[in-house]
Amino acid sequence: MEILLFIIIGFFGTFIGTLAGGGGLISLPCMLLLGVPIHSAIAANKFSNTISSLSSFLVLLKNRNIKLKTAIVVAPFGLVGGITGGLIASSLTEDTMLSVAIFLLIFALCLSFVKKPKEVNRIEQDIPKKVFPIIFSIGMYDGMFGPGQGTLQMYTYLYNGFSYLSSMALARIVTFLSCLGAFSTYLIAGHLDWKVSLSLVIGSIIGAQVSVRLASRLSSKHLQLILRAITVLLIIQLSINLVF
Repeated sequence: MEILLFIIIGFFGTFIGTLAGGGGLISLPCMLLLGVPIHSAIAANKFSNTISSLSSFLVLLKNRNIKLKTAIVVAPFGLVGGITGGLIASSLTEDTMLSVAIFLLIFALCLSFVKKPKEVNRIEQDIPKKVFPIIFSIGMYDGMFGPGQGTLQMYTYLYNGFSYLSSMALARIVTFLSCLGAFSTYLIAGHLDWKVSLSLVIGSIIGAQVSVRLASRLSSKHLQLILRAITVLLIIQLSINLVF
């Protein structure tokens, strides 16, 4: 019964997380309520995100929503950022990270109401250099704590001319690498509970596959509404966590 609960948690967390980010704020509290230690819960979440993000990225790559060369260009920044964040996670308090997350998400939400740049068919040379340090910073934040990192990534790519599905693809490959980097630090530290992690992965893979197929059937307007709604919910939940 407990394994089934983790599978369900993995499904819903990744389903929402793939569409608009913020899936960790579904899966992490649920795991904590079931008695999973905080470090083991974060490690399991990073592990499931690693697998599910790769699986959803491969679908988007197969459907030609992104070019492999474009993903390769941004990939190292997510990987190094995740490793860096995982290494320094213990030096920052949760309240500090919550405050940072709330500020960034409010900024991103405000940005969503600014006129979006015209979408272009980007190739790897067209990625603005200013995006790279942002990707690294979000990857580092993901390695340290991570709520809303996928949402922040989506806004980053959307407002640099990428389509919604291309933004989703880039967010998935960077999430894969930042979580892989962070997960390696938790694994070395001995925080991984394999029963929880593998159960979460099963649900996460299913959730990722369902969400990418649903996204291809929705209009850009509907996807933007989902992204904004998830952002508002993230801000509310993080603010409640910070206060209480």
